[in-house]
Amino acid sequence: MMMRTLVMTVLVAGSLCSLAAVTSPDGRLALSPAGSGLSLSYEGRPVVTIDLQADAPLQLTFSRRVTADYQMLSGKRSHCTNEANEYVAAEGAGRIVFRLYNDGLAFRYDGWPQWLQGNDPATYIIPEGTRRWMQQWTDSYEGFFPLDTTYKVKPVPSYSGISASADGWNNRWAYPALTEPADGLFALITEADISRGQSASCLFNDGERYHVVPAPLHPSPSTLHPSPWRVVIAGPLQQVVQSTLVTDVSQPCRLTDTSWIHPGLVSWVYWAYNHGSNDYDIICRYVDLAATLRLPYVLIDAEWDTMKDGRTVEDAIAYARSKGVKPMIWYNSSVGWVDGAPTPKFRLNKAEDREREFAWCEQQGVAGVKIDFFSGDDQRNMDYCLDLLECAARHHLLVNFHGATIPRGWQRTWPNLLTTEAVYGAEWYNNVPTFTAKAAAHNATLPFTRNVIGPMDYTPCAFSNSQHPHITTHAHELALTVLFESGLQHLADRPESLLAQPAEVRQLFGTLPAAWDDTRLLAGYPGEQVVMARRSGSTWYVAGINGTDAVRSLPLPLSQLGEGLSLQTAFLDDGNGGWNILPAGSPLPSAVTCQPRGGFIYVFDSITIK
Repeated sequence: MMMRTLVMTVLVAGSLCSLAAVTSPDGRLALSPAGSGLSLSYEGRPVVTIDLQADAPLQLTFSRRVTADYQMLSGKRSHCTNEANEYVAAEGAGRIVFRLYNDGLAFRYDGWPQWLQGNDPATYIIPEGTRRWMQQWTDSYEGFFPLDTTYKVKPVPSYSGISASADGWNNRWAYPALTEPADGLFALITEADISRGQSASCLFNDGERYHVVPAPLHPSPSTLHPSPWRVVIAGPLQQVVQSTLVTDVSQPCRLTDTSWIHPGLVSWVYWAYNHGSNDYDIICRYVDLAATLRLPYVLIDAEWDTMKDGRTVEDAIAYARSKGVKPMIWYNSSVGWVDGAPTPKFRLNKAEDREREFAWCEQQGVAGVKIDFFSGDDQRNMDYCLDLLECAARHHLLVNFHGATIPRGWQRTWPNLLTTEAVYGAEWYNNVPTFTAKAAAHNATLPFTRNVIGPMDYTPCAFSNSQHPHITTHAHELALTVLFESGLQHLADRPESLLAQPAEVRQLFGTLPAAWDDTRLLAGYPGEQVVMARRSGSTWYVAGINGTDAVRSLPLPLSQLGEGLSLQTAFLDDGNGGWNILPAGSPLPSAVTCQPRGGFIYVFDSITIK
């Protein structure tokens, strides 16, 4: 091994000082030696130990103060700022770069020969007994984040890419991985800034040691280049949830003109009608739904190329445009599920075919594309995704990746990427009965895990039932439209169900943002409850859900949002399966009594933003 123990001294501004000086700008996060690696601490409390398998002590040299200050068209915050102290450790012909931000650590290898060969020495130590919410790896990232305190977990048989230890324990894990190393102190492990010629990674563990293992490179690169950033977001739960560290370390926006990119809500046919997009009349019903609710988009899903009764997708596109609704259409990536999978297939794989197809979309007035069924995290998939984003941007097409990898910061570099699935969402009511009993707790876990790192196409608002029933309340389902950040927010329900909701609910859909100026976690704990505030302009949307089967009082600490709050409206459960809708001017509570698996939304105007 080329590296065997971390730093004993640090050169800062031309002079040596102790490693205690290796800190974030606010001094709360610090690095210190730990065996053959380093230990990250927050206000003196250990967060995580990272073994770098170093051979000899390295010197960390203070490099510079790094500042991130940029705008996002979608996401949890429109104006993102952060700063870090950057330190560099020389290693042979290359170096290792460490950045200590106020909300976490990012590190990567720059020109490091072992990285060229697809190797990564980083190993996170997660001791037995540590509370953790980790998803077993599957190439679609569609799994649960159950609470555990041990690595001794049996593999889920239905997951792709299963890997097990000799003792039969699952030993392959997906990002992000959330841990609670001490009461009230959290760490979220992930990665960011995948470039062409690189693969994504996951975690393989043997006992308490979780190794970073990149997926295969095809072919191996011939030149040295920086690795993706390894990222640990750390601090109190509020700081973890509100962090933009994944995009902070990613490449800046590549587009000079973004005026055509508009987040918004989408009417979506597949949840109720799995094969509905080959039926012109059904598509027209969802176009009419979007027009009635004043949603900007409709998605024409799989099998539109085999439309029945002499109709074509051009007819459906024209109908949507005549109603003032922007159509988006679905494609099979044709690198994952191909045999027996829905069409259209093989239209995007070759550069010339992709260019021709996206040019046709632009000519027809298609606003965006949903591309589905990728096959993992190797270099081929990563390069293909980047090719798709670049080509789509040339033709002013929004992008929704489905059956794909998690966000790793591309939403900053290519802001036409408005959402990604990579989540066990409402679509699963179509597939197996498992989701019915687990959905409420799962929903109360996602804001602390998957949705922290980027947009999430969960497809909320299942007021009616699909193949398998839901037992979350109406207000719980509505709250997900605010709790779950997604630049394209697909509503998963039948037109007749959505249109049967009270006028106030229907009106909310037509005004609800899909991009936010600010996000605040007000209260919560993974799997139990969450109260989130998101702001658009001077309007705060405060949503909460109960992930348990018991009545709970959820706090509503509105003083965190500013002064002069006035209630526009509120959506709560009535306790009998219906709605309790509060009018403007109603008293502002300090807590909300939440039904089992219930929820709420409060909408406020604010005079002064805190």
